[in-house]
Amino acid sequence: MLRPFMIFFTALMLTIVAVSPAWNYATPGQRQLSVQQKKDGPINIPEKINYINQVRQTVESLNHSPHIMTIHHNENEKSHAIKREVTVKFVKNPDQTELDEIKQQINGKVKRQWDNYWIFKSKTKSKTDLINYFNGRDDVEFAEPNFLLLPNDFPTGLLPNDPLYTRYQWNLPMINMEKAWDISRGSEEVIIAVIDTGIDLKHQDFQGQLVKGYNVLTGQNDPMDDNGHGSHVAGIIAASTNNNLGIAGVSWNNKIMPIKAIGSEGTGTSFDIARGIRWAADHGAKVINMSVGNYHPSGILLDSIRYAHSKGIVLVAASGNDNSNQPSYPAAYPEVISVAAVDQQARRAEFSNYGGTVEIAAPGVDIPSAYLYNEYAALSGTSMACPHVAGLAGLILSVEPRLKNEQVRKIIQQSAQKVTGAGRDDEYGYGLIDVSKALQIASDPTDIEVEDDIVEPEAPTRTNSNRQPTWAERLLFKLRLSPLYGR
Repeated sequence: MLRPFMIFFTALMLTIVAVSPAWNYATPGQRQLSVQQKKDGPINIPEKINYINQVRQTVESLNHSPHIMTIHHNENEKSHAIKREVTVKFVKNPDQTELDEIKQQINGKVKRQWDNYWIFKSKTKSKTDLINYFNGRDDVEFAEPNFLLLPNDFPTGLLPNDPLYTRYQWNLPMINMEKAWDISRGSEEVIIAVIDTGIDLKHQDFQGQLVKGYNVLTGQNDPMDDNGHGSHVAGIIAASTNNNLGIAGVSWNNKIMPIKAIGSEGTGTSFDIARGIRWAADHGAKVINMSVGNYHPSGILLDSIRYAHSKGIVLVAASGNDNSNQPSYPAAYPEVISVAAVDQQARRAEFSNYGGTVEIAAPGVDIPSAYLYNEYAALSGTSMACPHVAGLAGLILSVEPRLKNEQVRKIIQQSAQKVTGAGRDDEYGYGLIDVSKALQIASDPTDIEVEDDIVEPEAPTRTNSNRQPTWAERLLFKLRLSPLYGR
């Protein structure tokens, strides 16, 4: 067997739990369990979902939402529509001049357009005012509220049928994934790069989820994982979901770009990480996950970070696992979203770094995900928190691909669940991510404003990204993974 110390986790689940020798020197508080699904029988999920009650709860939330208009048909029946929005059908689509005039007159904007149908949203006019305005135009066939429709029966796939989801993936309900999936399950057009130890390309939960990747260490397009860390991180983001196997990912449809810049021993140089970032930026990545870190800033790493950020890419990194307020790089760079970890009680994990550079928090204790050899493992670390945020960024861009990277960042901040009160603090940053709320904001990001300039810390001495590193640079700028060294 692959694991030396084996015990039965549960007969009902027909799984095997083992401690991997690869993690024998893990830091305290980081429990690593390998969970292998048996292939000789299905894993039954006994929980029954009362979907009728879920719909009723949804209706109740709509009734009290400040963004939703309730239409009373009689004492019992209600319909709902989005406030200050109308759907308009034109006899002939307006040209740009006419469109600019319309937007000015309604003090609003175009949200979406398909064929002769347009959705307009006003900052000030009511639904009635908008309908009267558009119905008074000769070029409009009709105008109506932008109605919300609810399902009347049990929708197949509302909750993922992945067998480990219901019993073990506490992390996804905590960040409101189930409500978020009703808004978006991701888009194949938004690619999330994982710069790590590679990905187990043969794993059952990555089939159909990957785009072409790169192995920085060999210069080949074979980013096969020989450590396990990268596979685990990638599975959190976008393991194949609702496929009756293994786990569910944050995103169902976003594609993963696997980039191997870290060797089997679990360390990678700043030179190789920087090359991986630049390769991802040049090959279509919209989000980059970096579950690595080091307490020393690096010029070559910063160059690649700035390069990717200038191309509109959302950059996410782990804050570190030493229970320290020492800034860790690349997370501490201002272009990067720094992620802390929380436990099942939404408290800062005992190992999670904190301080002024921490921006957001996500689940990071005993997180189940994919592992080597078609297995599954529960790992702890800010490395596990980080991909939750990368997956969220991918979902936000799936909802509204025109958003800039700093707008995505602002949405993540504004939508966060406050853990200790209003504002940000050094333990949780702006709070615990709320994926559902973030996607709601992304659906109508009118009020998202960002600062034009990013204040950079004093940059270290630069290195030339086109030359090979010296042995001293490779020794000095080793970037460490969680959970091997607590990164």
